[in-house]
Amino acid sequence: MLQAALARGTGHRRAVFEVFARRLPHGRRYGVVAGTGRLLDAIENFRFDDDVLAHLDRTRTADPETLEWLSGYRFSGDIWGYGEGEPYFPHSPLLVVEGTFAEAVLLETIVLSILNFDSAVAAAASRMTSAAHRRPCIEMGSRRTHEHAAVAAARAAYVAGFDSTSNLRAGYTYGIPTRGTSAHAFTLLHDSERDAFTAQVESLGKGTTLLVDTYDVAEAVALGVEVAGTSLGAVRLDSGDLLAQAYEVREQLDALGATETKIVVTSDLDEFAIAALAAAPVDSYGVGTSLVTGSGAPTAGLVYKLVARESADGTLEPVEKKSKDKPGVGGRKHAARRHDRTGTAQAEVIRVNGAPEHRESERALLVPLVRDGEVVGREPLDAARERHESARAELPSTAVQMSRGEPAIPTLYEEH
Repeated sequence: MLQAALARGTGHRRAVFEVFARRLPHGRRYGVVAGTGRLLDAIENFRFDDDVLAHLDRTRTADPETLEWLSGYRFSGDIWGYGEGEPYFPHSPLLVVEGTFAEAVLLETIVLSILNFDSAVAAAASRMTSAAHRRPCIEMGSRRTHEHAAVAAARAAYVAGFDSTSNLRAGYTYGIPTRGTSAHAFTLLHDSERDAFTAQVESLGKGTTLLVDTYDVAEAVALGVEVAGTSLGAVRLDSGDLLAQAYEVREQLDALGATETKIVVTSDLDEFAIAALAAAPVDSYGVGTSLVTGSGAPTAGLVYKLVARESADGTLEPVEKKSKDKPGVGGRKHAARRHDRTGTAQAEVIRVNGAPEHRESERALLVPLVRDGEVVGREPLDAARERHESARAELPSTAVQMSRGEPAIPTLYEEH
């Protein structure tokens, strides 16, 4: 596309691309924007170096004129987007990219690969943290996904309310708190469970978390308290009937005087399992596979579409697909969330073309991220985390229901 457009002279036309989802994953009430910070880093560093250009030349992927243009590539346009952590709905313009067609079209793959994965994980994480009712959630999915995706998933989960991660690279790169527990292999390594617990407590202190379901849970709990004392930090349950075991272990810990010892549960948890444990004496959840695979929705289904292009007179004119199954809505969009008098979100309002004119009851959603090629929207990760918590709290109560249903609020189009 780039080569043909440059050769035709159309590659230098001003163009507007938008990122949106035609629909939410089946049964979901809202999506969550995540990956924006990673995307800004990626766009800032998006270059074609000599080795890459030589490869493109050797494989005849691009002609000499295109290679010359790529050698000086640096995105110089403007980008707006929903703040990271913000909920979104069908057709919400999560990202608006404006520049020449040539500059903007090259960003499609990097934009979608980051936002689709991170937003899928964040949406799943948001449902899980909502179901957890402020009990801490630990991200533990590194061994269930690609090694680089594992770090991105930990970041996205943190945006959507997870308290910590077992991934030390994510802690190093993004400053996310790290937590973890020993595995069954550690217990099996030692000649007895007592030896394993003693080694762990002597090395890590009495506040450590002991894994108690390698052999017999009741025996291990008793042994753990014997070794560490009643100030044992926590015990972890990783198999069996977690609901029944949590009650039994809590009763046993209390009877032994370890009333402050926490119970951590793991074992293929998802938002439904977490919700089912809401009444149980569980103190925190460790979540892995379901989280990093989007809990059944491994991609957010976002698309990157041209919605306006420069016309012969220099103005931007709307363009859109006319296909029957995937129709588009042309024109530059401006988005706001409309609220009632109590501050509860009522609708996602999208206005097409012209300057935005939001009502007093509406909160504008698009913020500047890149201006004239320079990143202006970088923010601390905790800002995205706080935005998610406050924006999710604005949604109607139906948004956090675990049952399948329609989006929590409708999407309304309004012409300027």
